[in-house]
Amino acid sequence: MVCQAIGIDHKTVQVGLREMQSKTKVLASDRIRKAGGGRKKLTEKDRDLTDALDKLIEPTERGDPETPLRWTCESTTNLAAALNTKGHRVSQRTVHRMLVSQGYSLQANRKTEEGTRDHPDREAQFRYISQSVKKMQTNHQPVISVDTKKKENVGNFKNQGQEWRKKDHPRRVNLHDFVDPNLGKVIPYGVYDLSRNEGWVTVGVTDDTASFAVASIRQWWKRMGRKRYVNAKELLITADSGGSNASRSRLWKKELQQLANTLKITIHVRHFPPGTSKWNKVEHRLFSFISQNWRGKPLLSRSAVVNLIANTKTKTGLTVKAILDENDYETGVKVSDEEMESLNLVRESFHGEWNYKIKQKQK
Repeated sequence: MVCQAIGIDHKTVQVGLREMQSKTKVLASDRIRKAGGGRKKLTEKDRDLTDALDKLIEPTERGDPETPLRWTCESTTNLAAALNTKGHRVSQRTVHRMLVSQGYSLQANRKTEEGTRDHPDREAQFRYISQSVKKMQTNHQPVISVDTKKKENVGNFKNQGQEWRKKDHPRRVNLHDFVDPNLGKVIPYGVYDLSRNEGWVTVGVTDDTASFAVASIRQWWKRMGRKRYVNAKELLITADSGGSNASRSRLWKKELQQLANTLKITIHVRHFPPGTSKWNKVEHRLFSFISQNWRGKPLLSRSAVVNLIANTKTKTGLTVKAILDENDYETGVKVSDEEMESLNLVRESFHGEWNYKIKQKQK
């Protein structure tokens, strides 16, 4: 009758009766089985399992740095397979539970390392740049930060970020990111005015060269700079050490000489040390807001890129202007030693490779 009422085997009922009739109380009031019942955990049966898993996860610290798994995706499936080859009988699901219990979680890479060893004069160069900027601003002379934003595919391609749309109606974009042969890519070159919180972006369509970079600065001066700084006699440019405005680029200096001659001003240049591009103001005061403004929106055409950039604004008063530059800028242009010697270039006593000025050449 008991077996039929609770639906279990009669042998189990007999075992229960014997336990109840025994002199030693086997069951605790808050348990449904006696202590020690059930299948043992794998970590109890295999005392080396936890250590073996740690060695696979952290091969350079706890295990063999030459383990083949170091060069493969450390998925729970691969980890379980590797443990089984070492004699540990374990499933993918168990590996997952072990990792979670030991404080591991799936995490993406985070960009924090600058990739190169700090230059011994890094901080000194930062201070030198800061002092130069303050001096120019005190004298009411223009100070700009320049750089090239990353190239962008033009067309119906996925753009990172999200936008508000009706539920279950996401914008449909191309499955693959192959460059459209007709639309190609665009190259936004930014000029940020540190004193006025204004941005200028020239959207190029060919190559990111020093000629394109200086042409962008020239456009900024023509459309914005000369109206803001009527009495300007000098211009300070802060830039990275690489790319189209690299500190070692001969063409960059040659083009700046031509710009100085045209504008009839002295151009001062301050380069950030290698590996410190994130400190350049144009990055986080202009480019970051442009990316926010077009997040989740495919850049369907060149005009769409220009309009999205030009409509970037912030609560702190940032305004941006942009134009499309469809000129073809030649790559691989060489500047001879004779041309370099003809430049009216004066290097500063402190790291002249990073800090220099180019004066107008007198005819």
